[in-house]
Amino acid sequence: MFDALTEKLGGVFDSLTGRGALSEKDVDVALREIRVALLEADVALPVAKKFVDSVRQEAVGEAVLRSVKPGQQVVKIVHDALVEMLGGAGNAVGLNLSTEPPTVVMMAGLQGSGKTTTTAKIALRLRKLERKRVLVASLDTRRPAAMEQLKVLAEQAEVDFLPIVAGQSAIDIAKRALATAKLSGFDVLILDTAGRASIDEALMAEAAEIAALTKPFETLLVADALTGQDAVETAKRFHERLPLTGIVLTRLDGDGRGGAALSMRSITGLPIKFAGVSEKIDGLEAFDPQRVAGRILGRGDIVALVEKASADFDQEKAERMAKKMAKGQFDLDDLADQLRQIQKLGGIGGVMGMLPGVAKAKKQMEAANMNEKMVTRQVAVISSMTKAERKKPDLLNASRRRRIAAGAGVDVAEVNKVLKMHRQMADMMKAVGKGGKGLGGMMQALGMPQQGGFRTPPGFAQAMKDAEGGKTDLPGLPKGLGGAGAPPNFPGLPGLPTKKN
Repeated sequence: MFDALTEKLGGVFDSLTGRGALSEKDVDVALREIRVALLEADVALPVAKKFVDSVRQEAVGEAVLRSVKPGQQVVKIVHDALVEMLGGAGNAVGLNLSTEPPTVVMMAGLQGSGKTTTTAKIALRLRKLERKRVLVASLDTRRPAAMEQLKVLAEQAEVDFLPIVAGQSAIDIAKRALATAKLSGFDVLILDTAGRASIDEALMAEAAEIAALTKPFETLLVADALTGQDAVETAKRFHERLPLTGIVLTRLDGDGRGGAALSMRSITGLPIKFAGVSEKIDGLEAFDPQRVAGRILGRGDIVALVEKASADFDQEKAERMAKKMAKGQFDLDDLADQLRQIQKLGGIGGVMGMLPGVAKAKKQMEAANMNEKMVTRQVAVISSMTKAERKKPDLLNASRRRRIAAGAGVDVAEVNKVLKMHRQMADMMKAVGKGGKGLGGMMQALGMPQQGGFRTPPGFAQAMKDAEGGKTDLPGLPKGLGGAGAPPNFPGLPGLPTKKN
């Protein structure tokens, strides 16, 4: 969502980088461009003005203007201002839970904002990450389908769902849910209230009555980030009638301009607790202002990448892979596992978006047609092979390759690319296994950028040209994309088993 803003701010900072000193005029020009970038991203005018004023106050000081690296200091000032606008460095991440269970969490929002799905996502997060017993209840009596939807989602999240009793009012359901949560010893009760296409008095009155009855410890407003400034206005209206404690922004993975996320905290004063980053039931992230600010400024979010990798980490599989690597063994089943891991981490775009300094590379990759479909095709090719063929790629003669291509619905050339990619990866695995370079070596082998920023290495342009001609064979990554360097023992990174600490 923040790609356009990231690109524009990157251009502003590039113009400041490398200068020996900055004049006040230089800072004014940069701040004017930052203000335009924020407004184009649909940030509310008062918020953009306040942001620029706060940056100006720090950036025109003597310490910055006469600094050895003034451009970098301006980037830091902008980063700090973004963090403050998004909630501050001390912003509490995630839910606050009562010391006297059950903690009642009330979900509010307009119809279509993703409220019911978000209810299940939060329940799953509480069960998996915090080991809480969670009960969810649907209070949307006007839409029976919403009740059934939450029931299905609760089963997927493996949390308890309050049974539906026909004819009960929302208030009666709330009373029954609260009594059940207390009697059955649940840690958390999440109430999914009714929504409307637009705000009306009946909706607000019902929500206010439920809040008065259940006294929720957290009252979360679910807002669709794609609605832009309408989401900010909705938050203001709900906040006038309900004791809101936080906001959940959904569809933050969409192609909106991101202004709602940047404006929400500043205008309402409410912290953004979570961000919906996909339609999948596990597609919810705690909203951390510092990490979001880092993404906007192209610094990536290594912490989020670690969390995603850790969620699906299999220690036994990693140890088996380590042993195979030590022997220089890497078959097509192993390659398929690594490709599926990339998909679990959000695909090529998802991984690249969380790595520092690769915003420019993402556009080049998109231009070279390196996208999620590429990985899907590669997995399909391997799935079309027999078990023996996956173990011994040397068996794949011309006729077998034609059969595999037909089974996967691709050209034979695509099969050849996968096989060539496997040979390259096998060589990398052998080199890493012998050299013991750990993650740094694997990051180098895969061509991922280092944390210090993206560096265009020699041969990058030719690699991109090869990619456009279908010659790039690594799993969605061009040869030589950046340098090495990354924290050791990164669990679940594609291609790298993790050692026990």
